[in-house]
Amino acid sequence: MKVSGAKIVVEVLVEQGCDTVFGYPGGQVIDLFDELYLSRDRIKQILTADEQGAAHAADGFARATGKVGVCIATSGPGATNLVTGIATAGLDSVPLVAVTGNVSCDLIGRDSFQEVDIVGITMPVTKHNFIVKDIRELADTLRTAFKIAKSGRPGPVLVDIPKDVQQAVWDFEPKPDPVRPYPLSFASEIKLRKAAELINNSKRPYIYFGGGVISGKASAEIIKLADRIDAPLGSSLMGLSAVPADHPRFLGMSGMHGHYASSQAQKEADLVIAMGARFSDRSTEIGGERSYRLIHIDIDNAELDKNVISDIAIQGDIKDALYRLLPMLSETSRPEWSERITQLREKEAELLEREKHTRLPKNCGGCTVNCGRADMPESEKLAPYDIIDTISSFASENDIIVTDVGQHQMWTAQRYPFKKPRTFLTSGGLGTMGFGLGAAIGASSATGRRTILFTGDGSFGMDLNELATSVSQNTPLVIVVMNNGVLGMVRQMQTLFHGERYSNTTLCRKTDFVKVAEAFGAKGGRANNLDELSALAEEAFAYSGTYLIDCMIDCNEMVAFSDEA
Repeated sequence: MKVSGAKIVVEVLVEQGCDTVFGYPGGQVIDLFDELYLSRDRIKQILTADEQGAAHAADGFARATGKVGVCIATSGPGATNLVTGIATAGLDSVPLVAVTGNVSCDLIGRDSFQEVDIVGITMPVTKHNFIVKDIRELADTLRTAFKIAKSGRPGPVLVDIPKDVQQAVWDFEPKPDPVRPYPLSFASEIKLRKAAELINNSKRPYIYFGGGVISGKASAEIIKLADRIDAPLGSSLMGLSAVPADHPRFLGMSGMHGHYASSQAQKEADLVIAMGARFSDRSTEIGGERSYRLIHIDIDNAELDKNVISDIAIQGDIKDALYRLLPMLSETSRPEWSERITQLREKEAELLEREKHTRLPKNCGGCTVNCGRADMPESEKLAPYDIIDTISSFASENDIIVTDVGQHQMWTAQRYPFKKPRTFLTSGGLGTMGFGLGAAIGASSATGRRTILFTGDGSFGMDLNELATSVSQNTPLVIVVMNNGVLGMVRQMQTLFHGERYSNTTLCRKTDFVKVAEAFGAKGGRANNLDELSALAEEAFAYSGTYLIDCMIDCNEMVAFSDEA
């Protein structure tokens, strides 16, 4: 069957199980979008407000489902607009295929209109990338892209297709099934036995897990491990939702802005069993002395001994490794360690209560916008945890929670009661402000479920143009803006470490997010206190489309560090 290169792209996407693409058309992908139009009964096409939004939406689609997300952009600025989204997916191990158009092969290297070396630009932030200059290689290159994206540690792959390759004609042979991932690597039996010996001899084991447990579908196995060895569980930011927040063994997120009990338990442990986590500088101390032994299990060999040297480093699929490790372990109880964990939980609750009653926020000094917060009694002000508690009381455990990046992200990570894997989507590695709205649209379109976006006025301002997309798609989305009029996380650092010199963090913007939402066709309202928030939340969760709640909070609210609870 002789077809065009553009038709081959569409047929391979369908063949690989792709039912939704996010993108933005342009001159160098006009043939591809024409074929997508002709195949609109097989592939849903979601036009985003810009290409960065398309990349984040494809990312959210993948995070919520585990499937490969797909985004499409034209050459030049269209392709470069994808880069932030691709890098975001790369650092968080998200399976993504980005398809870009380029100028015809004979024009490459001539500084042609909207020409850019997108393969060279994205090489450092993709798992792999390709430029296809021969139509005979197009179908198999796209199949390989999907294979790479979902194999081992998932990640983004870019395929750049010049315009003349899209227009050329060649024989296409469809495949009956999607490509399978490359074979998994399995943990060494010898190393697993050494790990079992270390675990059996430990007195204070602590289990630390990251996003690899979610992508590796190993949530049940880590709970079985914790029960068998009587150990507490703690997670990185990316590991949240792998274990129900109310599980009796789960202490919450550890690290810089983690829970006191979780971080302290890790410090006091004599053995840390780490799985699917890469030991970033925000989640654990890199370098320096540590008092515990370390077992590190990860699918990606490059992560082993990269940031923290382990006593036993095990490369392999986490689910398989735990399945084989569990029978090697003695079922035991550690009453003294359990008692210590109870004490740490009580200490954390004490610190949280003390912080609530002793914090004395200053007035909103330095802000030239009259936000009306400075003169309000403390009892009437909206507090971040109260906002999260109120919203979660209306939400279902199946709702997907998305955040942007900043203080609101950490408050959500600390407080929200996640119950099921893949219900928490956030930019952990790159920390991409503006990630949230696109990702929320992608997640909702993938699952058909309501999505809740917690964002800040700084992050939301970066990509609020995607309201056009959420409204046009009638996305069931509740947007909760924690609006403090400042860039909260940076301002917090300026308060603590830079002598309260608030350089460029007081926004002084007169943007009315409720009016903005309404202008895009969404609904919205503003909450200054809990009564107003509850009333708006009730309306928002009864609404089938996009609803924005602008929550006014004090600019001096801070995210607690783990040693403060």
